[in-house]
Order: sequence, then structure tokens, then C-alpha cells
Amino acid sequence: MNDEDLSRVLNSVGPRLKALRQQKGVTLDELSRTTGISSSTLSRLESGQRKPTLELLLRLARAHNVQLDELAGTPVTGDPRVHMKPFTRFGQTIVPLTRNLGGLQAFKHIVPPRDTTALPDLKTHEGYEWLYVLAGRIRLLLAEHDLVLTAGEAAEFDTRLPHAFFNAGTEPAEILSLFGPQGERMHVRARPTQKTPDPTSPT
Repeated sequence: MNDEDLSRVLNSVGPRLKALRQQKGVTLDELSRTTGISSSTLSRLESGQRKPTLELLLRLARAHNVQLDELAGTPVTGDPRVHMKPFTRFGQTIVPLTRNLGGLQAFKHIVPPRDTTALPDLKTHEGYEWLYVLAGRIRLLLAEHDLVLTAGEAAEFDTRLPHAFFNAGTEPAEILSLFGPQGERMHVRARPTQKTPDPTSPT
């Protein structure tokens, strides 16, 4: 790795650290308690104001339960398969499907049935999300919309709008989710229907 490659890797660490922490719903204070690294140091690492050291990266990789090369974003060689470990958030089992912690990210969610009829609080954050229901039924609350998505249906939305989604059935539901922290969009496009020209119509 030459100096230019090394600089590019180091400059990408901060956004990756922030994306990974936000992805897991962990605050700076919580991560500080887990790693023993001060909140101010963590904040400077995420903003790029402090260059990461091997000791800091090892602590953070251990806390986030990821490989060091995944955290640092070093070039992948050999086996192209993704071996990311599942984690639990808001009662859901979430399986990361991409290594790209700073850009467009893909996840599989296994969403258990709810044991309460109370509606969850709607959240807002930066980004854009696309989700596809693989199995079961998902209820999506999005601003003034209240929708139920079934297997084979997809939705996309700006995550700056208040939103929440949860299992709308009695069996576990599974969804595929693409999330862009910088607002990348994944559009679902239908192929237009090909119509046979009407020879009697004016041209």
C-alpha cells in the first residue's frame, strides 16, 4: 500500500466509525464506557480530527464485533464473501450484508411479532431507506401514512420523515433493507408496458 492508498484508508475510518456506531444505535457515551476511550476522542476520530491508532482501532473493532480490516476499510482480496456477524436492535435480529460501512448498506432484518398493541415512537435521522418484505407482514408508519406491506412489496422513503416499522402479524417477518446515510436512493422501476401502435390514430 502506497502513501496515497494509506491516506485514503485513514481518511475513510472516521465516517465508517460513525456509520457503524449509528447503525447499532450506540451513543458516544455508551461506546466510551465499553471501550475506555473518552467521548471527546471518539468524536474527534469520527470527524477526522484525530488519526486512528492501531490500539484505538483494536478496541473499537472488539466493541463493534467486526474484523479490523472491515473497520479500516482496507482493500478486500481473495474470498469475496461477506462474513458480518448479526446483532440485535429494538428486538430485531439484523444481519449486515455489506462491508461498506460509510456508504450504501444492506441488511436483512428478522422482525419478531410484537407483544404489545402500543405504537412505537417515530424516529428521524439523516439518510434514505428502501425496504423489501421477504416474508410476513410489516406495518410502516411514515409521517401521516399508515401502511401494511406484505411479501413482495417494497417501500422507499427519506428517513428525515418520522417513521417506524414493525411486525404486523403473528409470525416472524423478514425484510431486506438498503440504507444510505448520505441520502443515496435505490429506486424500484417497472418496465413500461409495450403497446401495439394503433394504425388509425393520428401521428
